[in-house]
Amino acid sequence: MNLVLTVLEIVAPVFLLAGIGFAWVKLGFEYRIQFVTQLAMTLSVPCLIFVSLMTTQIDPAALSALSLATVAAYGGVTLLAAVIVRVFGLNRRTYLAPMIFGNTGNLGLPLALFAFGDTGLGYAVVVFAIMAIWSFTFGIWLVAGSGSFGKVIREPLVWGTALGALFLVQGWETPVFLTNTLSLLGQMAIPIMLITLGVAVARLSPGGIGRAVVLSLIKLAICIGIAALAGWFFDLDKIAFGVLVLQVATPVAVTSYLLAEKYGADAQSVAGLVVVSTVLSVAALPLMLGFLL
Repeated sequence: MNLVLTVLEIVAPVFLLAGIGFAWVKLGFEYRIQFVTQLAMTLSVPCLIFVSLMTTQIDPAALSALSLATVAAYGGVTLLAAVIVRVFGLNRRTYLAPMIFGNTGNLGLPLALFAFGDTGLGYAVVVFAIMAIWSFTFGIWLVAGSGSFGKVIREPLVWGTALGALFLVQGWETPVFLTNTLSLLGQMAIPIMLITLGVAVARLSPGGIGRAVVLSLIKLAICIGIAALAGWFFDLDKIAFGVLVLQVATPVAVTSYLLAEKYGADAQSVAGLVVVSTVLSVAALPLMLGFLL
């Protein structure tokens, strides 16, 4: 009974905030998703990542092990997802990226924080950063036919991660007034991202629901299995293991839909994957947390 209450305490704030965004749109209120997303990804999330890494008490060696496990996990998911797409005869440009990349930002970071505290958030930002770099390069290449390494270099979240890791390794800290300022900016990230997730889901027009259900279940099974194997192989501690599995197994990210829309893939089918996988996560995430806690 205590475990059930603990899981509910973790997932309830996540889905309530996403529900606020969903209801906001359905009530006809304005929400400029492009502006809010740019604010979060350019300013708030990089500050959150930097401060989380700078102030974390995690052993740098543990973060290195998690980084290697994350690379291995996403490598394994990429290979197996490619096989699934080929076996099912699906269009690679439309389906492969959504089968690989999850919502490690909007959903994964808050869940890691609520489930595992500041230590979990410190681990989660590493997984998020690695996924983002893979998405900005290989993910864009899948959909558009060309990568964007230059864009990766210009992304503030990459610089926030690099600087945070440097400060962590060197034991440096910014002046208190600057740390407090960056912390306040970073604290915006989680509620903004969750509300924006609800707004985005409310505005999507899903297509191919039956296929989306099957693929979402396959993606969930692949991601949990491979992430667990990677965590076991690299001998991660309990919190790092839980964060890795949780992050890799998050539902399809809204950015997959935006990329499909931008580069001419089947955006409605991707929207179906986003909506269905997010709805399935309402049941799947509490079950996962029950095993990981």
